[in-house]
Parts: sequence; C-alpha cells; structure tokens
Amino acid sequence: MGKIGTTELILILVVLLLLFGAKRIPDIARSVGKSLNQFKIGLKEIDIDEKKSEEKKERNEGDS
Repeated sequence: MGKIGTTELILILVVLLLLFGAKRIPDIARSVGKSLNQFKIGLKEIDIDEKKSEEKKERNEGDS
C-alpha cells in the first residue's frame, strides 16, 4: 500500500484528460511546476534567515 502502480497512474491520467482536456493539461503542469519552484525558493530563504538569526543570537550570547 502506498505505491502507485501503472494501472492507477493511467487511470489518473485518463481522468485528468477527461476533466481538463488535452490543451489545458500542459498549462496546469507548467503552473504546478512553477508553484513548486517558488515554494522551494521560499523554503531556502526561510532556512537562510533562520541560520542568520541563530548566528546573530550566538554572537550576542558570546558578547555577554
């Protein structure tokens, strides 16, 4: 359980084709890809900000 097999993947693709049509699927896939890319960039920025915050906190504790 948890793994998607070939049959399930084909069924999902057929349902998507019926719901959205052949012309809209590439646009939807492109939009999803751009959204995921922006999400990853945001996560990296948060990680960088957290590291800077930790370094600043460590410097302040060292000065005391």
